[in-house]
Amino acid sequence: MPSKKSPKTFILDTNVILHDPTCIKQFQENNIVIPLTVIEEIDHFKRGNNVINLNAREFARTLDSLTGNAIFNGGVPIGKGKGKVRITISRGLCKEIKEAFREDNPDHRVLSTIFELEKNAKIKKKNILVTKDVNLRMKAKALGLLAEDYTTDRIGNIEELYSGKELVEDFDDEQIQNLYTAPFEIPSVSLFDSRNVEEVPNKYFILRNNHRSVLTNYNADLEVLHKVDKNPIYGITPRNAEQTFAAHALMNHDVPLVTITGKAGTGKTLLALASALQIRKYYRQIYVARPVVPLSNKDLGFLPGDIESKLGPYMQPLWDNLKVIQDQFKETDKSYQTITSMLKDDKLVIEPLSYIRGRSLQRIFFIVDEAQNLTPHEIKTIITRVGEGSKIVFTGDIYQIDHPYLDTLSNGLSYLIDHFKGQNLYAHINLEKGERSELAELASNLL
Repeated sequence: MPSKKSPKTFILDTNVILHDPTCIKQFQENNIVIPLTVIEEIDHFKRGNNVINLNAREFARTLDSLTGNAIFNGGVPIGKGKGKVRITISRGLCKEIKEAFREDNPDHRVLSTIFELEKNAKIKKKNILVTKDVNLRMKAKALGLLAEDYTTDRIGNIEELYSGKELVEDFDDEQIQNLYTAPFEIPSVSLFDSRNVEEVPNKYFILRNNHRSVLTNYNADLEVLHKVDKNPIYGITPRNAEQTFAAHALMNHDVPLVTITGKAGTGKTLLALASALQIRKYYRQIYVARPVVPLSNKDLGFLPGDIESKLGPYMQPLWDNLKVIQDQFKETDKSYQTITSMLKDDKLVIEPLSYIRGRSLQRIFFIVDEAQNLTPHEIKTIITRVGEGSKIVFTGDIYQIDHPYLDTLSNGLSYLIDHFKGQNLYAHINLEKGERSELAELASNLL
């Protein structure tokens, strides 16, 4: 009979907890150690309304619900089939850390905790530091310690991430012709039965042969392919097939969740804003928000000026997109004046994402820009707060991440696309061709 594997011990860094406040439930039967210095750092983040503050408070409540005298000694069980969690107190820096580093800081105290765990262990166990800080992982490895990234919410292969669209060559000419005549649809069996094509609800297809082509959308409920037309939306006309697909998804009332990815200049935010304005009568308000990720990871408090001047540079791209839409019309035009009126009456709100928190999300067209800078837990928090009659759109570039602890595989936008693929309430499209200008497209490709 094979011997049962002994559980590992994972030491959690602060950034893991702030990234996912439910992290202690993600390590199966293994044990978790939280250095007291990490608890102290969490305490600094508990005040405020940003997602990171909410995560700190949620984790503190979770830990408090498990607490007892044993949490400082043998630890307490996390739950059925789970290991134990305990807090350890470090008596300053151990000798090995003092010799390697001059500074006494939280990172070095975490490393010192691991050394003390290994020295005091009666039975040799595998102690593994879990941190999203690459530098701390390198320091740990340099000292001969085991260190890993927190990978629970990472997707597999970025190259296989769902794009939302597919080109089908040599499609039957008669079927394409049928899509150009009423009712502008054909049974989807004509596509899926004879070809190795993935059958995903709300997926978009370009059907093409030597004579003609057509843009279509797959309706899984009706099992048909609908023809997708290129129609202007609030003065903005889609310039390519992908933008046409995006506009269709954004205007589709049967799809309350849409994600749009693509590099700078592909029109993600512009199309989302224009679509919201086009179908505004169905919604109580339009919210446009983006997470604030300071450059060089500096806190806003260290930047000069009041809160408005600090946030201005982060929100300006959203205002620029709105101005592009408004400039499609003359100042005397009703469509131009509608935007001005909606801003004045708070029917159209552009604010940092943290400001939106706490507001009612009933019958809201909610656009979250730069969503690649959100964690999977933050994405979940936002979506689970959306009420009936609302539509939520996430836009972003998964290759342009400003968050210090996220990458293409671990950011919330990639995670959302990977997990929602195949749901009837969801549509996604990846925009590849830049339409800002020929120069902007060239720079994006070459630099």
